Amino acid sequence: MTGHPKGFALRFISGKYQGGEFPLKIGREIVIGRSSDLDMVLVEDMVSRKHAKISAEEDQIVIQDLGSTNGTFVNGEKVKRVRLREGDRILIGTSIIKLVAIDGDVDAVASMQPGQDPTGQRAPRSVKRTVTGARSMAGSIDEIPLPDLLQLLSTSKKSGTLELQTDDGVGRIFLRQGQVYYAALEGVAIENPHKALYRILRWESGVFELQPPDDRTFEQEIEDSTEGLLMEAMRQIDEINRFKETLPELGAKIQLAQPMPVPLRDLSPGELDIVQIVMQHETLADVIDHHPKTDLDAYEAVAQLLSKGMIESDPK
Repeated sequence: MTGHPKGFALRFISGKYQGGEFPLKIGREIVIGRSSDLDMVLVEDMVSRKHAKISAEEDQIVIQDLGSTNGTFVNGEKVKRVRLREGDRILIGTSIIKLVAIDGDVDAVASMQPGQDPTGQRAPRSVKRTVTGARSMAGSIDEIPLPDLLQLLSTSKKSGTLELQTDDGVGRIFLRQGQVYYAALEGVAIENPHKALYRILRWESGVFELQPPDDRTFEQEIEDSTEGLLMEAMRQIDEINRFKETLPELGAKIQLAQPMPVPLRDLSPGELDIVQIVMQHETLADVIDHHPKTDLDAYEAVAQLLSKGMIESDPK
């Protein structure tokens, strides 16, 4: 961060104070916490009275945890003291804060009227910036990709139901002490929680909200570690994107070839599953949805049958 026609600010991208922005002034420290006499006051139970300190110098911006009860996290890692870089995401309490570049001179931007908080409201004390609001832990997955969000929630051991609303649908990821134990899609015939989770993790645009924990129990709970799930999700995303280059569009109709070039007895069990599903459903999307295993398993089986000429896109 050497040289700075640019300034920097802390932008709240999730939590009670989403939309707020706190400019940083070079050569100054800000202390963040619940105590009313601090530079940035976050009024919530998971924030300690003196939680963290951010120092902005000419060549670096550093965050230091001040022995907080629930910890300070940067990009999903619990930290004691670390240098921040543009784009880093900080988790304090239920607030996700992003370090962003802002136009103009840092000192000029930071010399806002005393008492104005990052959400544009007047603070109760004339010389402090108190972040106020009553929003839950919510935000946009355009701002924070789902894998990054889950990593933050996992490392900070959050419990609750992460609800996601996108143009692709509505999904829910259930968390217990930071571990994913179930996932579901609304209005889609998917019973496999792994399949639902990996599909949700492909969503790139929409909004999220962390709701209170759900007391229901599920027959097929996920037991894998959240870290392992995220690694597998990234692998599946790469593989599915590769298949999409050669397969029909999801809305395309597919059908069994007539006559069939290969006897059914020569097909694998997975391929036979696809044949059965194709006989019952019209589009590739329907076939993918009704396949009992993950989307990647379904794409692989469809690709195999297409290559053998067993199924084909409906020319109509």
